[in-house]
Amino acid sequence: MASKDPKAKYTPKQKRKAAHIAEGYEAQGVPEAEAEARAWATVNKQDGGGKQPGGSGRKAPAKAAPAGKAAAPRKRKETVH
Repeated sequence: MASKDPKAKYTPKQKRKAAHIAEGYEAQGVPEAEAEARAWATVNKQDGGGKQPGGSGRKAPAKAAPAGKAAAPRKRKETVH
């Protein structure tokens, strides 16, 4: 069963950030529902979803290296004298 509040997994700071972003969109003339949707999409993009326990957890840890991107030694440029 889903939570009664769809935004329950977001921190108060994330909720404030989304409200501020939505106000900015509304000031630009974006309809209220669209502004709210864009605001939450922005918060999700920046923070990786809800930060409360049980949140989306979609983002990898900051220290994890991208798969298949091992650091290769750089080739030295040959200089011509």
